[in-house]
Amino acid sequence: MEPDPIYPFVKSPNFDERPPGAKVEVVVIHNISLPPGEFGGPFIEDLFLNRLHPGAHPYFAGIAHLKVSAHFLVRRDGQVIQFVDTDQRAWHAGVSSWRGRERVNDFSVGIELEGTDDVAFEDAQYDALNALLDHLQERYGKLPLTGHSDVAPGRKTDPGPCFDWSRVRA
Repeated sequence: MEPDPIYPFVKSPNFDERPPGAKVEVVVIHNISLPPGEFGGPFIEDLFLNRLHPGAHPYFAGIAHLKVSAHFLVRRDGQVIQFVDTDQRAWHAGVSSWRGRERVNDFSVGIELEGTDDVAFEDAQYDALNALLDHLQERYGKLPLTGHSDVAPGRKTDPGPCFDWSRVRA
């Protein structure tokens, strides 16, 4: 199946096929900002496309080698960019488990919100996230939502305490 045409698609090389029989069963919400605490700019996209220059910021030297992606990024202004077809496995959750199952990437969709644990998310992001979740529900049926912190406790903290779960339609 082709990527969803309603969102701009920038194909990340950081994906592979889901295991045989695996289907989308959960949505994992993340946050990301590059450099940490800064918004805007090309650096998140650069990370997902393996073109983040390690010398562009001191923080990047430690992460430029990572091969990571998400299915979607929701920018501060509500723009949604798709990086991986939702029928394929994006590399967003890392070492993870959900409801006793390991390898959450195998059966999840990963959505990154441009943000941090300690800054409130924008109204436009909640609006765009809800529209995206509605669209995913049309395609896959009702999907539970969880945070990266819930599938990788002790290792990850996002989407963080400033993410208002009550503003998200489940």
